[in-house]
Amino acid sequence: MRRLLAAVVAFVLASPVLAQNRDQLTIDLPADVATMDPQIQWDTDSATVYRNLFDNLLTRDKTGKIIPQVATSWRFENDTTVVFDLRTDILFHDGSKLTPEDVVFSVKRITNPAFRSPQLSQFDQIIGAEVTGPAQVTLKTKSPYPVLLAQLVKLSIIPKAYVEKVGDVAFNQAVIGSGPYKLASWQRGVQTNLVANETYWRGKPAFSRVTFRAVPDSATRIADLKTGRADITRGLSPDDAVNLRSEKGLDVRDVATERVAYMFINTLHGPTTDKRVRQAIAMAVDRDTLITALQQGYAKPVDVVLAPTNFGYTSEVKGWPYDPDKARKLIKEAGAEGAVIPFLTSPVYDRRLNEAVQQMLADVGLKVSITVVDQPTYLKRRLGTPEEASSLSQGRWSCGCLDADGVIFPLFRSGSVWSKFANPAFDAEVDAARATLDEGARRAHYKKAFEIMREEVPALGLFQDEAIFLVRKDIDWTPTPDEAFFVFDMKTKS
Repeated sequence: MRRLLAAVVAFVLASPVLAQNRDQLTIDLPADVATMDPQIQWDTDSATVYRNLFDNLLTRDKTGKIIPQVATSWRFENDTTVVFDLRTDILFHDGSKLTPEDVVFSVKRITNPAFRSPQLSQFDQIIGAEVTGPAQVTLKTKSPYPVLLAQLVKLSIIPKAYVEKVGDVAFNQAVIGSGPYKLASWQRGVQTNLVANETYWRGKPAFSRVTFRAVPDSATRIADLKTGRADITRGLSPDDAVNLRSEKGLDVRDVATERVAYMFINTLHGPTTDKRVRQAIAMAVDRDTLITALQQGYAKPVDVVLAPTNFGYTSEVKGWPYDPDKARKLIKEAGAEGAVIPFLTSPVYDRRLNEAVQQMLADVGLKVSITVVDQPTYLKRRLGTPEEASSLSQGRWSCGCLDADGVIFPLFRSGSVWSKFANPAFDAEVDAARATLDEGARRAHYKKAFEIMREEVPALGLFQDEAIFLVRKDIDWTPTPDEAFFVFDMKTKS
């Protein structure tokens, strides 16, 4: 009898289905949350978690259309003034009412240069926010801004009274939003636990408890799915996706995103300050091999740092051809033979791609030194000075706005915390593109901006990224191109 009981217990513990409490959803992420404050960081793992804690002024439906959330409607009084009518039935997690004052506070906080939000360039066209009615807010921009609504999709509304009471640091440690989930606990480097907001204005979430775990090792994340310790993970390599296609009880779900994979090249510090070295790097990287050998078809090549899904993308600006012989000549001409090129990365980024680039650059005479740090440290250094940012790094950028303004402006416009590039001609083009509603003129400005980028090489476009998830079959959820990860939209299949 004792043997039989032991066998039954062992079966229950080993069974992926029986081991899961379907009131609980567990997600393995490649990296820890860098911040819970939605107005600080916009990295994928942080946003994956905190977007479930807050409501945004606007949002998108599953087709990508911009639709109301906190705002019920909006109207443009003129090219630089837009009026938003707001819902009156939303409560923050502490029971206080979400008001127009909270919306204005959220706008002014993220647009305050002293706050130093990495997202500032996404919102800095807004120069005015005021309450203009009991359930109304009016925003003003410094010039016509064609991407305003798309950027406001990312504006999370935070509680003015609570933030002012506890301060920014304490708010980040114990955030309060109005979203479908509340923060229960955050064990840095380990996991984040959420509980359902059962009085949420859109209805009660399907899962009462949600756990996001930081699991940098992809093999461990896959094992967690196979054994039932987790329900969803992201960041699968294409090789993993191919191998797991027929895995019983699991689905590989992928979607072509608005995210672009690129190589960042620091123009303001180190050996890469020499344009000839940057051009040599561009000609030494064999993108076709990277896509064929490493991406297994889960990518589409791009010649610019922008995915084709975004407004402003152009196929007329061609990338540098793969030409290692010419690359060697340029490196020799620059006197950079044997130069050490620091390469900053984290477990979030494909190690194989980093090592492939390292070998490709070694073949033309550059010594690439790879440094792996955790994702919060990686982000801190990339946002730091040119000296802190390293010469190279891999990036996978998404602005969530489907527009070049949210990609090449924050990444390369001088003055942005992300940018390690200073070019007045480039600045003039991206500034002009965001200050006109004429789509033809905007496309022309972006084409010129990409031509400048091709010549100066502050980055190298690689491919349009695909988001690859491993999901238990009983989870009803389909990933979207904007990579929105709304647990509220998930449920178990009946």
